[in-house]
Amino acid sequence: MTDKTATVAAPRGGYAQAMAIIATLFFIFGFVTWLNSVLIPFLKQACELTDTAAYLVAFAFYISYFVMAIPSSMILKKIGFPKGMSLGLLTIAIGSAIFIPAAQMRSYPIFLFGLFVQGTGLALLQTASNPYVTILGPIESAAKRISIMGICNKIAGMIGILVLVQLLFSDTLHISEKINSLTGAAKEAELDLLASRLITPYAIMTVVLLLLAFLVRKAHLPEINQEEEVTAGASEVDNRNSVLQVPYLMLGVLCIFLYVGVEVLAIDTLALYGEYTGLAKDIAGKLSIWCLVAFTVGYLIGVVAVPKYIKQKHALMTCAILGMIFTVGALVTKGNISIAFIILLSFAHSLMWPGIWPLAINKLGKFTKIGSALMIMGIAGGAILPLVYGAIVDSIGGDRQIAYVIMIPCYLYILYFAASGHKKGLPA
Repeated sequence: MTDKTATVAAPRGGYAQAMAIIATLFFIFGFVTWLNSVLIPFLKQACELTDTAAYLVAFAFYISYFVMAIPSSMILKKIGFPKGMSLGLLTIAIGSAIFIPAAQMRSYPIFLFGLFVQGTGLALLQTASNPYVTILGPIESAAKRISIMGICNKIAGMIGILVLVQLLFSDTLHISEKINSLTGAAKEAELDLLASRLITPYAIMTVVLLLLAFLVRKAHLPEINQEEEVTAGASEVDNRNSVLQVPYLMLGVLCIFLYVGVEVLAIDTLALYGEYTGLAKDIAGKLSIWCLVAFTVGYLIGVVAVPKYIKQKHALMTCAILGMIFTVGALVTKGNISIAFIILLSFAHSLMWPGIWPLAINKLGKFTKIGSALMIMGIAGGAILPLVYGAIVDSIGGDRQIAYVIMIPCYLYILYFAASGHKKGLPA
């Protein structure tokens, strides 16, 4: 019988070069992804949207992971992981370029299409990159490596948010007052001018992404191979005909779905929640930076503590419990204290991805690539939960605080997966 394990040949320039390239890609993930927290309040004003409509930003971006994850796996099988990374960067560049005509026409559907294309590129990029981080070393220290990648991701997000907030919300009070005082064609013209602020940053982003796509294509990254080995005790997973017959992976996909949902919900709703509590747009727009700071602190703790002092599953259990505690805190307090609890949720989220991913793809063997694609599909949680939150807010008269209650059952499931779900059907 056969047992297939994912292995990586030694890259030219060694382990450090491969990790440096992957770290750069995770930087790109963060820079592109966390701009959504600024785009949501900006497009809500520029395109005159309801809360539910505004959160279509997150929906369009993250639903692409669900749509494209399996095709991404097929593409990677055909062209390989390194070429797939370059193609992913190229696709993100195309999505960024679409923002230019969208801003010129102030067309919300075109903005959403650009976000979908960006998400498509990121789905391909992440389907290729995450297995690299997991497999470039022992599975026991995978959470540590993913935490290092997470630090790159969140630092990029901080930089992106700071830059975009400065460009979009520098004179927000004056602009808001002016728009509110106008009607008809004059108001439309002012809104068109506001939307045009997106043109320059997204044009620059397009050029940078095209350059990175070229550089990654020329880099010498190793391919991930599935090597067949004859062994006395074959993996139970390899004896199954379908990846859908691997219970712990299926539970892991749902876990990633809920985790990404609460992660995106906490960050992408914070600017509008800050406005709800009385903060100015420019101040509220920067709140998500503190979420990324909290994330980074958690990642640093993960780098030091996991697995040396605490096992991956125990770190995940702790984070799920903290998520429930901080959510309750956000629900029962007011103003800045409630905002602080929502920011602390990002600290609770920091070790969830690096905890869930290795547990879910452990010992997948021949199913590693398709398993990775299914996990990427789970990122669609970031599309669904913010939209549900926005619909709740609109349906209950605009109360953006009580709607956060939907996060609590998500943390309960994550706790279950960490405690026992990851063992269901796991080969000995």
